[in-house]
Amino acid sequence: MKEKIIILDTTLRDGEQSLRSSMSIEEKLNIALSLEDMGVDFIEAGFPVSSPGDFKAVQTISNTIKNSRICSLARCIDKDIDIAAESMNRSKYFRIHVFLGTSNLHVTSKLQKTFTQIIEMAVKGVKRAKRYTDDVEFSCEDAGRTSIQNLCRIIESVIDAGATTINIPDTVGYTIPSEYKKIILQVRNEVHNIDKAVISVHCHDDLGMATGNSISALEAGARQIEGTINGIGERAGNTALEEVILAIKIKEKLLNVYTSIKISNICNTSKIVSSTCGISIPENKAIIGNNAFSHSSGIHQDGVLKNRKNYEIIFPEDVGFKTKQLHLTSRSGRAAIKFYMDKMGYKEVDYNLNLLYKKFLKLSDKIGQVFDYHLEILSFLDNQDKLILFFLKSLKVKFSCNKNYMIFIELLYGKKILKGELLSKNNNLVNSIIDLIVSVTKIPIILNNYNFLVQMKNKEEIGIVNISVLYKKRIFYSKSFSISFSEAIVKSLINILNDIEKYNKAMLLAKST
Repeated sequence: MKEKIIILDTTLRDGEQSLRSSMSIEEKLNIALSLEDMGVDFIEAGFPVSSPGDFKAVQTISNTIKNSRICSLARCIDKDIDIAAESMNRSKYFRIHVFLGTSNLHVTSKLQKTFTQIIEMAVKGVKRAKRYTDDVEFSCEDAGRTSIQNLCRIIESVIDAGATTINIPDTVGYTIPSEYKKIILQVRNEVHNIDKAVISVHCHDDLGMATGNSISALEAGARQIEGTINGIGERAGNTALEEVILAIKIKEKLLNVYTSIKISNICNTSKIVSSTCGISIPENKAIIGNNAFSHSSGIHQDGVLKNRKNYEIIFPEDVGFKTKQLHLTSRSGRAAIKFYMDKMGYKEVDYNLNLLYKKFLKLSDKIGQVFDYHLEILSFLDNQDKLILFFLKSLKVKFSCNKNYMIFIELLYGKKILKGELLSKNNNLVNSIIDLIVSVTKIPIILNNYNFLVQMKNKEEIGIVNISVLYKKRIFYSKSFSISFSEAIVKSLINILNDIEKYNKAMLLAKST
């Protein structure tokens, strides 16, 4: 019979510790509600003694969340435990999570105690927490560097004191999977009362082992996994819960375990955490990165179009992505071109696939990634050189001390000079530039998304802007480089405006044939 793996999310506690500024109560509650919708068993909502704001956030979340249990962190100090309990006292069920350093380094250097004193503090902390709730978790901080003898001693003592969950964290990301698995197995074999508690693991990613360590611990008998959405957390981050959850889902038969997580909610929760915390998701991030389900190689694209299982062990819609992505690049083959043309409603008689493919290769070598509307332009617009296009003549952005700025722009459109200026008050610079360009060109584009990266080029820092806009229910994309953020935005938008001009002309020609 399959055993359930309990999922404890600590995005709002351990994850928040990595942020430059704290999240507001409303932001934390929004994330908590999304975690609840996802089916997380426990939400570690914060460390209430750390600040009045954190206390209030835990209290608000505890009063609101109904389907996930709330957990609050506390040191083995009476005041910490009392405040943790107070922050959740309106909940029918809640958990207090107490912790204490157990490695020789923590005991002698940080806490400056003997190990016997540490055991006494841990037992006292657990017993105090038990006054408020039957659900008490104890964490052996820095367990990965704690001797197995001391680890077993303290675990046995805190279970006798009433701890119902024992967390064996790799606090500094020190272990590798084979090591970590051995630690869990030794605890299971050598702690005589371990059957009275659930073994939990909490891994950090300093050596890139967090997910691997969590799965190896699960194989050794751990039945609770702690982590964060997107793997955010101190230093290199925590176990990325989405990775562990999907690993369990894909390997359910092998591992003989399951979770209660609604995996279709993962993408949405990931986006909420990313936007709230201001931490962008790497393109190649497993499960939730933009490239996680993208295919660029012509061989892979052909295989996926014939049978998705050829190259996909997870389907994007399973975790909440809308569709799979076949990136059109110079490595793509005719199968991908035909797929997009079919998707847009064109039949093979409407265009010449071989001729389109030759044009596509030439364009992709020039601009990199090609999009579906480029295929329509290449198919139906022959004399692109004769088109009147937009060019940037001048751009000035003047910032004032009160966060307002004035934007001046001049565009060339054939022999015409299009001028415009805009005073922006506390508005996003990208939106302001788009508003000005719309007023000058009369082309109604709406910002869809953008990101800005800094890259080294010829030993100099250069900004890269990726931007997408909505125009007549179609998304248009562009990327530009500049040492100036505002100039890179404008260059990208001009590329998009010119693609729109070409697209509109191509559609007129397509309808006339």
